[in-house]
Amino acid sequence: MKSFFRRLVTILFVVGVLGAIVYGLIPQPVDVDLANVQQGSIRVTVDQDGKTRIREKYVVSAPLAGRLLRIELEPGDEVTAGDTVLASIEPRDPELLDARSIAQAEARVKAAETAVEKMEPILEEVAAAQEFAESELKRVRDARAKSPLSVSESEVETKLLAYRTRTALLRTTRHNQEIAEFELDQAKAALIRSRPQAAEESTPSGDGNGWNFIIRAPIDGRVLRVFQESTAVVTSGTSLLELGDPTDLEVEIDVLSRDAVKIKPGAQVLLEHWGGEKTLQGRVRLVEPSAFTKISTLGVEEQRVNAIVDLVDPPQDRTQLGDGFRVEARIVVSEATDVLKTPTSALFRIGDQWAVFRVLDGVAHETPVKLGMQNGLEAEVLEGLSVADQVVVHPGDDVVDGAAVVAR
Repeated sequence: MKSFFRRLVTILFVVGVLGAIVYGLIPQPVDVDLANVQQGSIRVTVDQDGKTRIREKYVVSAPLAGRLLRIELEPGDEVTAGDTVLASIEPRDPELLDARSIAQAEARVKAAETAVEKMEPILEEVAAAQEFAESELKRVRDARAKSPLSVSESEVETKLLAYRTRTALLRTTRHNQEIAEFELDQAKAALIRSRPQAAEESTPSGDGNGWNFIIRAPIDGRVLRVFQESTAVVTSGTSLLELGDPTDLEVEIDVLSRDAVKIKPGAQVLLEHWGGEKTLQGRVRLVEPSAFTKISTLGVEEQRVNAIVDLVDPPQDRTQLGDGFRVEARIVVSEATDVLKTPTSALFRIGDQWAVFRVLDGVAHETPVKLGMQNGLEAEVLEGLSVADQVVVHPGDDVVDGAAVVAR
C-alpha cells in the first residue's frame, strides 16, 4: 500500500513538472495598444510660426531742410488725414539758398507730378479688373443658385478669391494715389518756402515765426514709430514718423521651400495661439517667388519662402492684434472627407512598402497597405484595410506576424 502511494506521488510530481514545462513553452499573448480604422476626414497642413504686419506703411519725411520742432505725438496716437499736425519745420533762410537747392526742390515737384499722373491709368486699370472680378463672382453664384451641378464649389471659391484680391489691390492703389497727391502738395509747399520771396509773402503763424512749414497726416491711422522726436536740424528726406492702419493687417509666414511648392494661392490658413480665444481664419494671397537662406535653431542652413496671408475675420474680432505680433499658422495644403484612415503610429516599413499589424481573433497579421494623404497623426488608407479593422499602434520588437496579442 505504501509503495502504491509512493508511486502515485512520484507520478503526480512528474506530471506536474512536465505540465509546468509545457505551459512555460507556450507563447504568451503580447500586451499591445489597439486602434480602430475609421472613416472620416483628413487634413494635411504646413505648420509654421508667422508674424503680422501692416499691409501699407507710410514713412513721413522732411520735404525741406531746416530746424525741426519737437514732435509731440507718441506711438499709438491716432491721426486724421489732412487734419492732424505731425511736425513743424523752420526752413533755412531763403536768402541763403543757392540755385542748386532751388533746382532740387523744383525737380521734386516735377517728380511728384509725374507720380500722380502715373497713378491715374493704374487706378483705372485696377478698378476695371475689380469690377470684372465682381461680375464674374456674381455670375457663378447665380448659376450655382439656379443649378448647383453646373458650377462647382471650388470654382465659386476661386472667383471669390479673385474678387477679394482685386478689391485689396484697388484699396492699395487708391491709398498710393492719395499718398502721391500728398507728396505733390508737400513738394510744392517746400518749393514755395525755398524761394527767396517766400519769406516776404508768407503770413506770420501763431508761434511767432512767419514761415514755418507744417506737415499734416497724409492718411487715417495711427503713429507706429517716431524716428526724430527732439528738436534738431534736419535735411531734406530725413525720416520723421511712420504711420499705418493697425486694422489693415496681413501675416507673413516663412516656410521651407519644399513645403512652399505645395501651397496654392487661396489656401485656407488657421491662425492659433495669437493671444485671443478664437482661431482666426486667413487665405494665402501670395507665395513669394524668391527664397532666402535662414539659419535654424540647430545651426542648419535652410532655404525658406515667405507666404503672405490675408485675414478673413473682421477687425473687431482681433482688436488686440497689432503689427509684428507672433502667430502659429497652419496652412491647409490638402484635405478630404469620408476617407478611410489609420493612426500613423501604426505604420512601419517593409522594404519600400508601408504595412500595419492587423489584429484578427487575437492574432497580429502583417498587412501591407497603400496610403494616400498623410499628416503627423493620421494617414489615408487606399488599399489593405477596411472600416472597423483593429491595428496595433506603436508595435514593439516582440510583435511579429502571427503573434498572439491582447489589448492592454
